[in-house]
Amino acid sequence: MMQFESRGLKGGLWRGRLTHPQGAPARIILIQHGEVLAEGRMTPDGDDASLIEVDLPRDVLSDGVQTLLLRADAGASGDEPHPDAELLARMPLLAGHPLDEDLTTEITALRAELELMKRELRRFASRVLAG
Repeated sequence: MMQFESRGLKGGLWRGRLTHPQGAPARIILIQHGEVLAEGRMTPDGDDASLIEVDLPRDVLSDGVQTLLLRADAGASGDEPHPDAELLARMPLLAGHPLDEDLTTEITALRAELELMKRELRRFASRVLAG
């Protein structure tokens, strides 16, 4: 099982270290609302580990809470997220007017996950019906 240790966000660059005992993933992707926003860069860091860097697109920064998902994916560059992409980390971003409750952040994270699940379920259903 892979494990991601976030080293924080600075200047629009999210950094961390990924341990991957079963081998490095094909790619690291940043997802928001079920859409791939960016692909991360992996640099080997000893046996079974990589340093990860992901540039956050400017479009992500806006008022309110935005939840970003970092996933390890088996797909090729430019592909849609793979249905079994492993969730490595979540990053809630709060900008603009502060929110009164942290619960809003959790609801946003759940919505992002739900959107991804809905899209994957629709894609699976269309394959089953077509095949």
